[in-house]
Amino acid sequence: MSRPGEIRTGGEGPTSRAAALGERSPLSEFNRPPTRILWQSAVGVTHARRLLAPAPGQIGLSEAVPPCTLTASVRHGPAGVLLDFGTELHGYIELFAPGRDDKRDTPVRVRFGESASEAMSEPGTKGSQNDHAWRDERILLPWMGKIRVGPSGFRFVRLDALDPQQPVSLVQVRAVLVVRDLPQPGSFHSSDARLNRIWQTGAYTVQLNMQEYLWDGIKRDRLVWIGDMHPEVSTINAVFGFNDVVPRSLDFTRDRTPADQWMNGISSYSMWWVLIHEQWWLHHGDRAYLRAQGPYLRALLARLAALVGPEGREQIDGMRFLDWPSSANQPGVTAGLQALLVLTLDAGLRLARALGDTPTARLCHRAAARARSVVLDPHGSKSGAALQVLAGQRDARAAAQAILKPGGAQGVSTFYGYYVLNALGRAGDIASALKLIRTYWGGMLDRGATTFWEDFNLDWLKGSGRIDELPKRGEKDLHGDHGAYCYEGFRHSLCHGWASGPTAWLSEYVLGVRPLAPGCTKVQVAPQLGNLRWVEGSYPTPRGPIEVRHERRANGRVVSEIRTPRGIKCEVVGA
Repeated sequence: MSRPGEIRTGGEGPTSRAAALGERSPLSEFNRPPTRILWQSAVGVTHARRLLAPAPGQIGLSEAVPPCTLTASVRHGPAGVLLDFGTELHGYIELFAPGRDDKRDTPVRVRFGESASEAMSEPGTKGSQNDHAWRDERILLPWMGKIRVGPSGFRFVRLDALDPQQPVSLVQVRAVLVVRDLPQPGSFHSSDARLNRIWQTGAYTVQLNMQEYLWDGIKRDRLVWIGDMHPEVSTINAVFGFNDVVPRSLDFTRDRTPADQWMNGISSYSMWWVLIHEQWWLHHGDRAYLRAQGPYLRALLARLAALVGPEGREQIDGMRFLDWPSSANQPGVTAGLQALLVLTLDAGLRLARALGDTPTARLCHRAAARARSVVLDPHGSKSGAALQVLAGQRDARAAAQAILKPGGAQGVSTFYGYYVLNALGRAGDIASALKLIRTYWGGMLDRGATTFWEDFNLDWLKGSGRIDELPKRGEKDLHGDHGAYCYEGFRHSLCHGWASGPTAWLSEYVLGVRPLAPGCTKVQVAPQLGNLRWVEGSYPTPRGPIEVRHERRANGRVVSEIRTPRGIKCEVVGA
């Protein structure tokens, strides 16, 4: 006999009625109240602070205190408030409306913003738009009820009464964070609080984008972009370990892209699919999953190998793209694509060997050998030069001195900045890499960021204010007045997973943990502290987290404490 609320299905034992009706979502919801009222109309707003008071999340037949009321007027126009929820969120807001004598539904305008100024913007102004998710809409509040608006990516919400004949009454407004509620077996703490905050901000940026699939942005770019996933997957491996959002997203794009077409319509993104698979194989060692990629991988690698000409020059067709800021430097893009093709064929060689596919391994080996010999001038492109270092085409120290370090953060992007950091790490120049992280990614935090952005340029800071304040007279809008390419103005995403590179890099190069064999059965611990006094943390593996602490003694020697789970062989370097 079933318990109340249970039904029996197909002899498999009892299950809940809810489970029988649909698939369980991997996402959880958390309610968050606003933390402050950043702005309100000069007239037409009463009892606004009611929205900051603790509330039960339920409409009552009567209310003990007056509601917040917004009253538009013919003379003054809409009446509104701008709420700050304190941190970037993905999800909804819920509006709680009390009863009214006339029982009429009440129109209200809702505007989401990743910055304060975006929530105040009009459609079409400085790139303000509703692409991928509605962030500006007019709705009707129910009589004595609750309504949910969204989803979108946001921190700020502006609410406006529109009709002078229908004041808006609200007893509560709250945000609903929709996210994967995950433990963090990975961690990073050091003697530098700024780096610690940057590590955690990168982790949170990616976690918000781990929805049913792995997105690149929670406001715009709520899509699976395979190239953008590479830094995100690096961060997931360092923070969360295995999560099915990664294979789910890899397979989603594979199943929609014949091997004779490019993933997301971009040649380099099909290469990143191969590189992510090697990365996933090394970290998690799932042979059955790797074997399932065999037919597609074989066809894709054959196509990529055929793009290496007789003299070794790449002959890549279709959209030639690294990242947006590199686009103006086409010789740099060409140099980077040549290197990325070498990296991909090298990874394909190793994957083919793991699969016992000798013909594909030979094909990749021969094509990579030809392509590696062609080292093109990146014409100052830090993205292109970084890929050349990682592909073994250019000496890391020489590239750091000639291209990667000059100008500091100039020429670095939030996406390919990860590969610049990796190239500096290969050069052993940890001090320069840490300086870049503190200056560039830290520069976003200094202006109010709680997640990392689609792109960033230090020049944008000149004459600009913070994203969590409205611009002052004579001050540029850091969000609305900047951006480029497909992310001009308010279209610019302020929560973009591809920007999380420092999180993965700090775990790999400073904490010093990286896998050497599939499933992390063998790992290397090679700490490089730069100017840090100490660093400690943990790194996820299928057998449990590796825990390490490195401390610099007065004589300069670094002493390490390392605890590894059973079944993991640890190779310690430089401790």
